[in-house]
Amino acid sequence: MSVEIVMPQMGESITEGTVSKWLKQVGERVEKDEALLEISTDKVDAEVPSPGAGILLEIRTQEGETVEVGTVVAIVGDSAEAAVQSPMSNVQSQVEATVSSQTSDVSSKQLAVSSQLLEVSRQQSAISSQTEPIAQVEEMIPEPSVADVGNPKSEIQNLKSSEAVEIVMPQMGESITEGTVSKWLKAVGDKIDKDEALLEISTDKVDAEVPSPAAGTLLAINVQEGETVEVGAVLALVGASGSAVVPSPKAKVQSEAASSQQRGASASAQPSAGNGQPEKAVAVAATPQSTFRIPQSSEASLDELRRTKSSPLVRNIAKEHGIDITRIPGSGISGRVTKHDILSFIETGAALRPQDLLVKGVVSRESGVGSQWPAVNVAPQTVASMDDRVEKMSVMRTKIAEHMTFSKQTSAHVTSVYEIDMTNVAKFRKAHQDDFLARYGTKLTFMPFIFQAVTAAIREHRIVNSQVDGDNIVYKGEINLGMAVALDWGLIVPVIKNADTLSLSQLATTANDLADRARTKRLKPDEVQGGTFTITNPGVFGGLFGTPIINQPQVAILCVGTIEKRTKVLTSPDGDDYIAIRQMAYFALTYDHRIVDGADAEKFLAYLKGYLENAPFSI
Repeated sequence: MSVEIVMPQMGESITEGTVSKWLKQVGERVEKDEALLEISTDKVDAEVPSPGAGILLEIRTQEGETVEVGTVVAIVGDSAEAAVQSPMSNVQSQVEATVSSQTSDVSSKQLAVSSQLLEVSRQQSAISSQTEPIAQVEEMIPEPSVADVGNPKSEIQNLKSSEAVEIVMPQMGESITEGTVSKWLKAVGDKIDKDEALLEISTDKVDAEVPSPAAGTLLAINVQEGETVEVGAVLALVGASGSAVVPSPKAKVQSEAASSQQRGASASAQPSAGNGQPEKAVAVAATPQSTFRIPQSSEASLDELRRTKSSPLVRNIAKEHGIDITRIPGSGISGRVTKHDILSFIETGAALRPQDLLVKGVVSRESGVGSQWPAVNVAPQTVASMDDRVEKMSVMRTKIAEHMTFSKQTSAHVTSVYEIDMTNVAKFRKAHQDDFLARYGTKLTFMPFIFQAVTAAIREHRIVNSQVDGDNIVYKGEINLGMAVALDWGLIVPVIKNADTLSLSQLATTANDLADRARTKRLKPDEVQGGTFTITNPGVFGGLFGTPIINQPQVAILCVGTIEKRTKVLTSPDGDDYIAIRQMAYFALTYDHRIVDGADAEKFLAYLKGYLENAPFSI
């Protein structure tokens, strides 16, 4: 019996892994529990043992490729066995076998192919009722047009064509649900190498290049420059000319009726082909992109579709404000209500209309006022002059504005400020900075010391490393530090994962690497998500301190002011006061007062102060 080798789950937060090295080749014997391949994740490098003895029949994921947990990467079984195939692979094999065995009589070929296509239809229907939606099945094998039925050559071309890969909008942050195509770096028909930059995208957190996961030709562009689409939307197709589309795992999860505008639509039924039996519709797109059938249900109203297709973020906002989401006109794909839609609905005062309150049962914020509702705030019209320069906001700037406004509306912001003596850190840094540069090839700044102190303070005061989930407080197990990096075109917050497990030198090299790649648009999507606490450093520009806005869904952000020499009154061991010159800085902690009390913030800052002023640091 053949056995599937799958990408294992290497940790709670791990969703994918990379095949680093195959230790066996196809055709080689492998024993049970013998190491078969090596994989890498962001937390661990490990060997994957074979769950059974046999022959390595098939390798599905090549070295260097990254796939999601649970993906079949190889097949092991007896030499007499064929590799385990998906139901549709079996169907394809049957069709190919039938076509290849047809004789010279054209009529008999036509009859055989037609019969086989009907069998394909019946097997697809059976698979649909047992496993996945028919839309996903049909994406896996492109269907021939009615005109091609009976043309064995056409059938072979359709079924044996190489696979095309869908390029999808990546997830660029926990709260990011959409992205904008800023620039296409390749045109349809251009050749592209694996991992070569294919396009640039923008979100409210990052501007980044999207590499091609495979080598080939850019077959189709589904989203034009300037268009905004949701995470998981198919942006383009890469493969050989005439390739069959293989949906990516992320795109499969995101596959809903809303994606039909990007992927094309096909009919759900077709009249009889003349043989007395009904046949399902066959549609072939003009471009090599996957088809998608929209389930026809008289029970599914537009309101229901809007509700079911809105993102969790949108539904949470609606729940928090007591808004009936079906009352909001959606501007997204197929009427989907986006975050922008619901925030605009709230800001215009529409959410406070009496008819909405009757539906939601929300208590009036101005009880006793009767029908007097807050007036809509309308910004005064800008009067232009000859010397004005008008520039449209970039996508990143627009998204930052939305995200910051949303954060102010969500969290109760309070800021506490401490003055901390950084002389201890400054002396250690000065004594080791030249050696550090020589050993690690990067500068030793003040920030790694602050990162280390913050992780130590968080371990003692976990409330600042938490998140709000409805009526629950989620204390995050990992300490992932977001560090704000100023760019010429905006702001980005790459994340140092598991910062509490890193040494001072590792914190320094990791932080400098992330900052350098942020400025050259080379950050990976997972490097700007998963943050649990953020640190911003306007002090590098000379600012004394600031009151930053919390990076949702976090509950605290630390602002580091400039480190400068100041005169301080100190006390000697004998109790005598004296004036000394010290390296001082202001540290401001902005926190969400819904769950972080002032006492919690003060204790956190006090611990941070004590650590930075007295800790015996080591490289």
